[in-house]
Amino acid sequence: MKKSNIENSRLFSKFSLLTLIAVYLLILVGGVVRSTGSGMGCPDWPKCFGNWVPPTDVSQLPENYKEIYSQKREKKNERFAKYLSGLGFKDTADKILNDESILHEADFNKQKTWIEYINRLLGVLIGLLIIGTFVLSIRFLKTDRSVFFVALTTLLLVIFQGWIGSIVVSTNLVPWTITLHMFLALLIVALLVYLVHRTNYDGVVLMCFRDKTLFLVVLAACMITSLIQVALGTQVREMVDVIAAQYNYADRNLWIDSIGMPFLIHRSFSWVILLLHMALVYLLFKTRSRSGLTVWLVATVVITIVTGVIMGYFGIPAFIQPVHLLLGTLVFGLQFSLFLRMSGVKGKLA
Repeated sequence: MKKSNIENSRLFSKFSLLTLIAVYLLILVGGVVRSTGSGMGCPDWPKCFGNWVPPTDVSQLPENYKEIYSQKREKKNERFAKYLSGLGFKDTADKILNDESILHEADFNKQKTWIEYINRLLGVLIGLLIIGTFVLSIRFLKTDRSVFFVALTTLLLVIFQGWIGSIVVSTNLVPWTITLHMFLALLIVALLVYLVHRTNYDGVVLMCFRDKTLFLVVLAACMITSLIQVALGTQVREMVDVIAAQYNYADRNLWIDSIGMPFLIHRSFSWVILLLHMALVYLLFKTRSRSGLTVWLVATVVITIVTGVIMGYFGIPAFIQPVHLLLGTLVFGLQFSLFLRMSGVKGKLA
């Protein structure tokens, strides 16, 4: 194997890993945006109050700024509703057009504006890293085309994710758009994990063992249940957003009781996930195999559950919300990475 190919593979894998870490950082910051209610800190997109650098005081805005941005949002939502109708989602389009609360403009809040602005700046950095990943992938066209096409798909998804982000702002954080935004982020994570693994020349694929098929089946079950848990979690989060606004982001100790059954289902389902991951550990020890990645995965699952318990019994502390979200997405990334290793997926360069 040519030395240049080995060096290209190592460089690409490290750059993809850097991009993946940055994506997780963006997920964490996005969680901070949600927990602080800063999602509408900037009423327009991609600019913030019509500027690339947001204002620091309401005196820098025109007196009728609420009407201005409400009208802009209305026009954008009309275009978005036409897209939805054309795709067959007429009922959803009508809901967006007839929901007057979507056009409600919040009072200017410097802190929330800058939290959202930092979130957007990090999003720009992610975009540049994704572009860099794609450019570097061109070198693999002759040696491993899958790397190029996965990198291209990742780039297109990030562009689409950016557009969805603008819709999230335009529709004033309509719940289903937030859920779609979350699952697109998980898909981007999965693609980046694949790129890191595929080109990791120094990586070692785990050894085969007798119960490997059973291990993969249980691992697949872990991934499916984790995605279900994420979906349940987004439903809880959507309700928390509504309740938080009703309480003006105060009296957090009252929020959980107001959620009711969705929270109880989300909390109880965590036991299913924990038991499945413990089954993974049992299968490894049964065959005397070792996997540090599996240990990290189970540890992350446990810590995720602990943060959920803290939110449930201590009034959803604002600093725990983004950590819980980050850990939940990290679990999925570790699961997928372990699946790639155990299934023997590797690049032609390795």
